[in-house]
Amino acid sequence: MSASNPKTMTIRRPGKAIRSPESVATAPFWVEMLLEGSADGENTAMRAALDPGTITRWHTHPRGQLLYVLSGHGLAQNEGGPIEALRAGDAVWFAPGECHWHGAADDSPFSYISIQPVENGSIVKWLEPVAQS
Repeated sequence: MSASNPKTMTIRRPGKAIRSPESVATAPFWVEMLLEGSADGENTAMRAALDPGTITRWHTHPRGQLLYVLSGHGLAQNEGGPIEALRAGDAVWFAPGECHWHGAADDSPFSYISIQPVENGSIVKWLEPVAQS
């Protein structure tokens, strides 16, 4: 990340989505950056769209993460917890350092907005793949 949060009202139009790296989920998914912070405490925000069955690896966020579900049927789990179903309108908070994953259910695409603050130049630490059962 090289940009800091805008200092005045800024409008970002849709259409600049890119594919995620293959190493962060079971398949690449579409990511559109909405806000790109770089200094400690600044926020990053993105819209993500996942194909059915695509889930992220286990990961943590140094200052936490807010997910707001836009559409589809998703799943999320924190380490040691049950797998939770997610639907449009759900808001999910993952605490700083809380190990978790999220993604699309097998029968539905899934889209969400995520917001996560920057700490020491980082917003996420990617860990191992989720064991498929």
